[in-house]
Amino acid sequence: MPILNRAAELKDEVAGWRQTIHMTPELLFDVEGTAALVVERLRDFGVDEIVTGLGRTGVVAIINGTGEGPTIGLRADMDALPITEQTGRPYASKVPGKMHACGHDGHTAMLLGAAKHLAETRNFAGRVALIFQPAEEGGGGGKVMVEDGLMDRFDISEVYGMHNYPGLPIGAFAIRKGPMMASADQFEITIQGLGGHAATPHRCIDPVVIGGQIIGALQTIASRVVDPLDPIVITIGELRAGTAHNIIPETAMMRGTVRTLKPETRDLAEAKIKQIAEGIAVANGGSAVVDYHRMYPVTRNHDAETDHAIAAAQSVSGEAAVITELPPTMGGEDFSFMLEARPGAFIAIGNGDSATLHHPAYDFDDEAIPFGLSYWVKLVESRLPR
Repeated sequence: MPILNRAAELKDEVAGWRQTIHMTPELLFDVEGTAALVVERLRDFGVDEIVTGLGRTGVVAIINGTGEGPTIGLRADMDALPITEQTGRPYASKVPGKMHACGHDGHTAMLLGAAKHLAETRNFAGRVALIFQPAEEGGGGGKVMVEDGLMDRFDISEVYGMHNYPGLPIGAFAIRKGPMMASADQFEITIQGLGGHAATPHRCIDPVVIGGQIIGALQTIASRVVDPLDPIVITIGELRAGTAHNIIPETAMMRGTVRTLKPETRDLAEAKIKQIAEGIAVANGGSAVVDYHRMYPVTRNHDAETDHAIAAAQSVSGEAAVITELPPTMGGEDFSFMLEARPGAFIAIGNGDSATLHHPAYDFDDEAIPFGLSYWVKLVESRLPR
């Protein structure tokens, strides 16, 4: 079956909401303006309940169907990124240093479009909880909403999310059962040495040399500790030390990220990073302190709910346009917290031949709107039949 006729009719209106959101990007939990726009539209649609301030600035709306049934949750994220936009679009960001470089403006607009249609038709039995989440980009807004009672307060039995995917054709979808996106952790290593003149290294303990050894040794976790068939990424993204070319500094600091697809590999990586950093530092006469911060867990799709998502996507775009064995990505996603709280599935929707996510030239493609809107509606009507 093709996209819904109503979805095609709503496309320009939904694109207008998306472009308005795009022009006024907000970061992390500071999404008051976006949340206000969401609430205004939801009130116009006549939804049955609107709750604000969940997860600090999140919004949840309830639409009741025409009969008794369970509640399923549909989630969209609202926050932008601290990036200067380079798209040249007429609706480009008006806020210096901030832009919607990950398509959350499109996610929010598509869910609003689905809300309008579902509130008009109510062709389902049960309830739909529309979840508009802040702070996906590093703030863990999904976790905060769950901790704020999202699932229990609204009696959500299943939860579903969607994210655009550059390189996947418009109208296509992609998903997989099990791990779809990696856990995403951060760590910081502070190395204590003994500073001095660069010409007398034998009187010093050089934290830069220690740091270099640590960086190289950390890569042996992937090559010599973890099973070669078990994906893991350890990347040092920041290294700071020293103030002059001829001074051996007292300290050095590095920060990095760890990505894994299995909880046990995550545990192993944390333990080995500490062991390697501390051991190398001591062997060189210094010391190292490792601060390891667990951020987002693995985004793991549940089997039955993935089947439901596949069926809904195929009803919109056809079987050939739905990839059901998408290779996992080592990117992170805090919808994982919702999937830990309730069974559900996270699906990718094609964004066509666009710039990659988190790039200053990225833009959400409005041609994807009818497909995303139709997917949400088909999913609700198939999971909550009258």
